[in-house]
Amino acid sequence: QVQLVESGGGSVDSGGSLLLSCKASGHYCMGWFRQSPGMEREGVAGIDTAGVANYAPSVKGRFTISQDNTNNMLYLQMDNLKPEDTAMYYCAGDVMPQYGGTCHRSLKAFNYIYWGQGTQVTVSA
Repeated sequence: QVQLVESGGGSVDSGGSLLLSCKASGHYCMGWFRQSPGMEREGVAGIDTAGVANYAPSVKGRFTISQDNTNNMLYLQMDNLKPEDTAMYYCAGDVMPQYGGTCHRSLKAFNYIYWGQGTQVTVSA
């Protein structure tokens, strides 16, 4: 059974930092998404097998995605947080490519088939 478990959310003031972690039960193509009440799920960052990242314009330069393939961990370092970053943050996974190739780094939710339960991030002005 595939499991993705997020941790590290919390409440911070504007300009603060948080580090989100996601423990996966296996090796998958991974990404981070977020969703605010009444809004669609938004892609935040994706990462490929070589560690090359893809970021949403709204977080580029402030957030950093990274992974520890040995321990099946995914991270999201969030700096200079803003009130508009307030959301539930989800770790997402997709099957690894067969016959070589790299992960897609997609920011589209339909490209992922596994989802964690989410961790809440709240940023106060």
